Amino acid sequence: MTQSVTLPTTQGIKPADFMVFLVLWNRMQGQTTPALHRRMALWLQQSWYDGQNRLLLMAFRSCGKSTLVGLFAAWLLYLNPDLRILVLAAESTLAQRMVRNVRRIIERHPLTMALRPDRPDQWAGDRFTINRRRELREPSMVGLGLESNMTGSRADIVICDDVEVPNSCDTAEKRRNLREVLAELDYILVPGGTQLYVGTPHHWYTIYAAEARTDIGEIRPYLSGYQRLILPVLDSQGRSQWPERFTLEDIARHKVQGFNRFRSQMMLEPVNVSEGRLQPERLRRYQGELCPIRELNRLELQGRALVSCSAFWDPAFGTRDRSVLALVYADESGTLWLHRVFYLKNGQGPDEATGQAQQVVEAAHGYMIPSIAVEGNGIGKFLPLILRRELARARVPCAVIEHHNTRNKDERILEAFDTVMAAGLLQVHDSVYATPFITEMQEWRPGRSSGHDDGLDAVAGALLRQPARLPVESFSGRQNWQGYPSHTARTDFNV
Repeated sequence: MTQSVTLPTTQGIKPADFMVFLVLWNRMQGQTTPALHRRMALWLQQSWYDGQNRLLLMAFRSCGKSTLVGLFAAWLLYLNPDLRILVLAAESTLAQRMVRNVRRIIERHPLTMALRPDRPDQWAGDRFTINRRRELREPSMVGLGLESNMTGSRADIVICDDVEVPNSCDTAEKRRNLREVLAELDYILVPGGTQLYVGTPHHWYTIYAAEARTDIGEIRPYLSGYQRLILPVLDSQGRSQWPERFTLEDIARHKVQGFNRFRSQMMLEPVNVSEGRLQPERLRRYQGELCPIRELNRLELQGRALVSCSAFWDPAFGTRDRSVLALVYADESGTLWLHRVFYLKNGQGPDEATGQAQQVVEAAHGYMIPSIAVEGNGIGKFLPLILRRELARARVPCAVIEHHNTRNKDERILEAFDTVMAAGLLQVHDSVYATPFITEMQEWRPGRSSGHDDGLDAVAGALLRQPARLPVESFSGRQNWQGYPSHTARTDFNV
């Protein structure tokens, strides 16, 4: 619904535009108005005049965007004192900071001083009510945190100021909770009301992403349909957006202090703001399935002959851990293909162990797995026997190898992933992106015990079991898909 804008008049004088409001305030403060702020102000002003009521302003850290939006809120109350504005932030203290800033502007700006009420109880720090024509239950402006109870509130304008920060998005559960809280705003905003998001991305799965994250089930971007203004610290020509404040030397220092943080907070690229060791964006994604060439006794993938296969099962029963089977192939050039990561389902089969073993047998048959290594530590002690039994019943020719880890899990994961990812040798199938594996990579930190890493551990086990092999040109004759050269023997002996 498009909001109609009717500018009030006072004694025949048209109210000032936001640019005038902003420049006048800055002159009172002894400050100039940089080109960056003028650009943001003109965009906000024109969006309001055009009736655009879904807006996203993304600008780099420390550029004054929250201060500018506070001035914008004060201008809106100057235009229409009956407006109700809700500021939502990750923490209530951050939201209340904007409310206090707007309150000070109304007190001191020559265009808004008459809006200050006479009653002190209407001029609190976290909420205030200006002189207005209508009697309304809600204050003119209030600041709340994500944890606040918003049930029953109503607002004409909702400003979401930095609702996405590390504390609200560094795990998959927190990101789900954030989206659930933001969904409640649909019931708070009046029909035709305006919603303005202000912030920077803090994760690959940011709410500000321009493309849908299909691997977590998104069909469209979270803020689909929002008008966007994106202002990274460097423009498309590599020039500073605010050269008076951020010189190229300053920007270079920001980059050195943390590349991921710089990309996220200064260039507004959706990456994890934490300097994670494993970076999924370095993976190479592929589609396609196995293609057996029976007359040549080999298996192909993406037109390449496969020379080895390693499968690793890291079991778990009835706990918060997940039971995972990882499947990795290698081709003649040494490229590794993470073809499947199976998160096994519980509650199947006559008992949990047999049910999981049957799922592994089905994978062994479907993907022609020659052998499977089973983590034998702890609960996996009796699984090799159960798996061999189920393989025999299904008549699937697959060896079972008992494996016992003696090293720290973090060390295994680092050893398995670091080199192959740095060399760009790890290809990952599309289907893996539909599992929790990529999220585990995003959130994994060495030495941190919280969070899931079961898929990472299983894939690490499969990667570490891949043999180091020479290029196929080093052998005479053709190799079959498991890496053994074939020979033709002479049979014309005189006996």
